[in-house]
Amino acid sequence: MTATVVSDVRHRPRATPAWWPGAGATAAGLSLLIVTVLWVSNGGITDLTGGEAFTAIGRLTGLYASDLLLLQVLLMARIPLVERAFGQDRLARWHRWTGFSSFWLMVAHIVTITLGYAAGGGFLAQLWNLILTYPGMLLAAAGTVALLMVVVTSMRAARRRMRYESWHLLHLYAYLGVGLALPHQIWTGEDFTGTPWARAYWWTLYLAAAGAVLAYRIGLPVLRNRRHRLTVSHVVAEGPGLTSVHLTGERLAELPVRAGQFFHWRFLDGKGWSRANPFSLSATPGGDMLRITVKNQGDGSSRMASLKPGTRVLIEGPYGKLTGEDYAGEPVLLMACGVGITPLLSLLGELPFRDGEATLVYRARTEDDLVFRNELDWYATRRGVRVVPLTGPRSRRTSWLPAAFAGDGDAGALRQVAPRIAESRVFICGPEEWAAAARAAAVEAGARPDRVHTELFAW
Repeated sequence: MTATVVSDVRHRPRATPAWWPGAGATAAGLSLLIVTVLWVSNGGITDLTGGEAFTAIGRLTGLYASDLLLLQVLLMARIPLVERAFGQDRLARWHRWTGFSSFWLMVAHIVTITLGYAAGGGFLAQLWNLILTYPGMLLAAAGTVALLMVVVTSMRAARRRMRYESWHLLHLYAYLGVGLALPHQIWTGEDFTGTPWARAYWWTLYLAAAGAVLAYRIGLPVLRNRRHRLTVSHVVAEGPGLTSVHLTGERLAELPVRAGQFFHWRFLDGKGWSRANPFSLSATPGGDMLRITVKNQGDGSSRMASLKPGTRVLIEGPYGKLTGEDYAGEPVLLMACGVGITPLLSLLGELPFRDGEATLVYRARTEDDLVFRNELDWYATRRGVRVVPLTGPRSRRTSWLPAAFAGDGDAGALRQVAPRIAESRVFICGPEEWAAAARAAAVEAGARPDRVHTELFAW
């Protein structure tokens, strides 16, 4: 086995400026402020203190709901600069927060507007009248149903009972919901069309969201797939329920991907090809081959073992911020749980750490679940990587340690494993609960929070 280390860095994505995350949050707050100013300038305060309070509140909640809904679309439009600045984990949290917030604001908008128009009459009768008689309202009602379906299936209890592929397909209905709401806002919303400033703001935001989706969810993947033309080279069984897929293509050295990132993959091998699945690279990119390693956890992942050489592959990405773009030569601590080893193994081949200054903690349930032993032995022998396997059943309390060691204390045990953790760069990948416990232990043990990088295996 030989490790692949990237030597030509011309096509790696550049590090994003440190001020980007703060600028993004400021822009989101500014958009809500602009919406409020537009509402006030259109008589919102006057209506609120007069006899049309319900209608005024309904207008404002509708504006906030629309603004957050469009920001939500922008957050997950896969804009490369935004992806690199914030990372998938943070974007997913913000996407979830803005999604639920915009939905409940939309519910408040529907209720208060209907109460305002009913003026003491029947609520349901007035709601039905609005849907049937006001321009665009029937489309808006259909859009609300689509968004309701997305919200319900995004709740944790529902997500646990669904396959990733099914959830992802249903989640796309959010775009339909946004699109169906547009005619209603243009035709009947004075706050959208009442002034040139309002029209300029809302059309800019709508076109930005639509343009980002078309450019980065459709256009960029089409161009990259035409350019690189990936196919399956061969498939290797790595361990129980674990399969590596080796892929080849054209001009792969020009693919702008870093170790630690992932793609959404579609394998054109028959039924199910339309559903994308997120898998990390398990080998350092940069040559004429890519590799992913997949655990059998459902229909999409179970197909990997039966893929045939020559099968065409479509990709979207790369995504993720579990990369070494900010690495400055510190000691390295990598913490993996289960199939979370894959992006960290990729990182081992790219990070230019000094020999003997990297530690890999590898958590697995059994010895048989510890895979890539030959590659890890190579890194231990040639680069002095200290590999610390931790096997055994889970602890009853939330801990990154197995049950046999959980009594030692999470932070104290980590200081023993990595005595130089306070000066180290830490990379963590694994299931959500385990990764959160590992991150907490690393920070408590002395690691700087801005040097602790995580990627969660959750959706």
